Amino acid sequence: MKKMTVLICMFVLSFGLPAQETQTSSLEDVGRKTQALESDILKLKKLKISGYIQSQYQYGEKEATLNVGTANSDSEKSFNRVGIRRGRIKFTYEEGIASGVFQIDLTEKGVDIKDAYLNVKAPWLKSVQFRTGVFDRPFGYEISYSSSRRESPERSAIFRTLFPQERDLGAMFILQAPQSSPWNVLKLEAGLFAGNGIKQETDNRKDFIGHLSGNKTIGDNMNVGLGASYYNGGVYQGSENVYTMKDKGFVIDNNSSNKGKFAKREYFGLDAQYSLITSLGITQLRGEYLFGQQPGTAGSSKSPNASTLPASDTYVRDFNGWYVMLVQDIGRLPFSAVLKYDSYDPNTKVKGDEIGQNGTSQTDLAKNTFGLGGIWKMNENLLLQVFYEINKNEKSNNVTGMNSDLEDNVFTTRLQYKF
Repeated sequence: MKKMTVLICMFVLSFGLPAQETQTSSLEDVGRKTQALESDILKLKKLKISGYIQSQYQYGEKEATLNVGTANSDSEKSFNRVGIRRGRIKFTYEEGIASGVFQIDLTEKGVDIKDAYLNVKAPWLKSVQFRTGVFDRPFGYEISYSSSRRESPERSAIFRTLFPQERDLGAMFILQAPQSSPWNVLKLEAGLFAGNGIKQETDNRKDFIGHLSGNKTIGDNMNVGLGASYYNGGVYQGSENVYTMKDKGFVIDNNSSNKGKFAKREYFGLDAQYSLITSLGITQLRGEYLFGQQPGTAGSSKSPNASTLPASDTYVRDFNGWYVMLVQDIGRLPFSAVLKYDSYDPNTKVKGDEIGQNGTSQTDLAKNTFGLGGIWKMNENLLLQVFYEINKNEKSNNVTGMNSDLEDNVFTTRLQYKF
């Protein structure tokens, strides 16, 4: 019996030990897989994907310029267009002191790069960041104010002219004290940029852009922000002919050494923001004023935004422009009313009938826009916007077709989904 008992125990153990080893091995495999899964989840948490899409309908008078669709095919009639104004998707990956951002715009017109930059925080100084790549120019307030949040369909005319596509290729430092510091209310952004928008760089010169801003919350219901900006750069002179203003007209300097030099490009800017919470809802008031010197061409005062160097004559103009915007929420309802006025004068040295003489042209006429509209925030992601723009141009009897106001008012309806 003793021998039989020993044999039975040995038989049972011979099957039990492998089973126990198999069970232990399976648990270890599950543990390793769980750790790998947790590691993958942590990596995914470091990646943020966001974006928005703006489907838009626009109606314009016969001489209007719309932001979707093609130009008017019948100059005697008003027209309308539908399209995707913006279709943005943004990828942000952050780990440790560094983060990378890549944003593209997808519409029926094609695919464009909007952001592609690296941001590094100094590990020993929590108040310093360094950014390089393609990103918003640090000038003023409206440039960096996201198009998904902006209460008017487009940025002001002066920003669309001086800063086409808002972004540029460059590098900058961002200085702002930690939130625990009383100096956190101040922020300095300053850097060097190619000066050619998001197109390829075409010359050896770099432009300086700087913005110093302050933002202060007062009590529980008021916020005030102020800022000052400076731009110092140049525009390549594509010919020996450089025109500057003197006594209400352009004067030519046609020295052969002018070609290949740079005309001075200098802007000054002031911006202010104010918000107040009352029983009527949130009231927001914002405004900016810009002035300076802009090198352009005979037919345009727009800043460079091409992949080739200009070959045309250079026209140097003094300019100014501004906007003011009022946004009023309707109590606790998901509705807001919007009023905006913006103005851009590309040549402050001449006015009215002075334009069209002594080398001046339609390019030197001022433009003003009064806009009014409303916003319905349907839910956290969905927004409906309507806006009507009344465009007015400076008139001159010495410029063909500009002795009266153009018929170029625009109505916009936009449905936006943000995620």
